[in-house]
Amino acid sequence: MLGGRKLNLTIIKRKGSRSKKDIPQDILMQLNCGEIESANVVEWSAVDRKKLLENTLKQHNRIHYLKPILEQIDKLKKQTINTVNESIGAELLYQMNNSNDNDFLHILLSCQSDLVRGWGTFIVGKDNTLSLEQMFANIKPFAIDRHFNVREEAWTAVRPAVILSLDKSITILSKWVIDENENIRRFASEVTRPRGVWCKHIEVLKQNPVIALPILEPLKSDKSKYVRDSVGNWLNDASKTVPVFVETLCSRWEKESLTDETRYIIKRAMRTINKGKKTC
Repeated sequence: MLGGRKLNLTIIKRKGSRSKKDIPQDILMQLNCGEIESANVVEWSAVDRKKLLENTLKQHNRIHYLKPILEQIDKLKKQTINTVNESIGAELLYQMNNSNDNDFLHILLSCQSDLVRGWGTFIVGKDNTLSLEQMFANIKPFAIDRHFNVREEAWTAVRPAVILSLDKSITILSKWVIDENENIRRFASEVTRPRGVWCKHIEVLKQNPVIALPILEPLKSDKSKYVRDSVGNWLNDASKTVPVFVETLCSRWEKESLTDETRYIIKRAMRTINKGKKTC
């Protein structure tokens, strides 16, 4: 039972619309009320963040946070989905600190809406009072979230801190890559990708990817395709600046690990290099 209405399985397990105009009004209303998760990127992008924020704050008796957060959103030079989400997270953190509100992050983590849980990732990422160890501990519940959008925002939110403390981050993440949870292992790879997607590049790893071997080596034959895709993409990123590193590593892995999983990663890692060879 959510928001006074009983949801049936067709809503919970729906595939989602292919365009914003095709989203049923009752689905859009429930998304904006925070009662259901987005089923795909189309729904995720269609949600009215301001309405969702207002409804969430009302539901949890924190409506006094709304006005200053909206003011900060209005000050943004460019209002994109990502900048708005980040701004909401940053301002929520500010309001929570001013109110000594130690419970709201946990409340957000338990919310039904994936977008609302995603705001929690930016609260963690923006909190510069946390040690690196505390930051990773706080982001972990979001890194294993059931929804792919929240998992993506988890690594995006803490990536700036990882870049600033790269060596120490790699040391911590080298333990994450042996975790039994595939989402934790994938997080460790994705948050350190040299180029990544829609995020700041990690220049040190673009030029010297060898320092990330403590993360890459344990994943070279991972059983999860979700993880293997990330490792392959990591190495493909590196191949664009230091192709010899990727060629050498893949050659060694090919000899050391005679598994289909390793072969899959190598093929994905070498795709830019191989494409270049074909055009020569």
